[in-house]
Amino acid sequence: MPLGREPPQLLKRRLLYQGRKFAFEASRYRLPNRNEGEWECIRHPGGALAVPVTAEGKLVMVKQYRFAVQGRLLEFPAGTVEAGETPEETIHREIEEETGYHADRWQKLGEFFVAPGYSDEIIYAYLAQDLTLLENPPGQDADEDLETVVMTIAEVEKAIQLGDISDAKSICSFVLARPFLA
Repeated sequence: MPLGREPPQLLKRRLLYQGRKFAFEASRYRLPNRNEGEWECIRHPGGALAVPVTAEGKLVMVKQYRFAVQGRLLEFPAGTVEAGETPEETIHREIEEETGYHADRWQKLGEFFVAPGYSDEIIYAYLAQDLTLLENPPGQDADEDLETVVMTIAEVEKAIQLGDISDAKSICSFVLARPFLA
């Protein structure tokens, strides 16, 4: 195998922090060129996101308070994949909890890494169609503060251009969904 093609060799891994949603670790590697170094990484179970589309072709989003940025972000509904759960199960649950809608038709749009320079978090993106508003939605998680916002495709595009939608996972998922939107 030519130099540079073999994977780095793990020499040591240290767990620095274990939270309820992610872990932070530092690992020492020997690279194929024989140099050694230490890299930090956030280990995350992944998330699932839906681009929900109403019968009228409008998109359902949520405005959610995000503690890391100390502000509200306009996003598509999403959630962390819980232990023993598939991404499909996650997003079916999350769309109902966050928006009060149920979707009967689902299409996988793709998957992508959020920030591969320091995290292994992956987002599984889906198009959610044939929406019905639930009479008794399950309700938000206790640590969430969000409101549902319904927008046209043109409004979402303009909000992205103006920076009013700055959440990368939502922008990326919108790009993946755009060919399927009227």
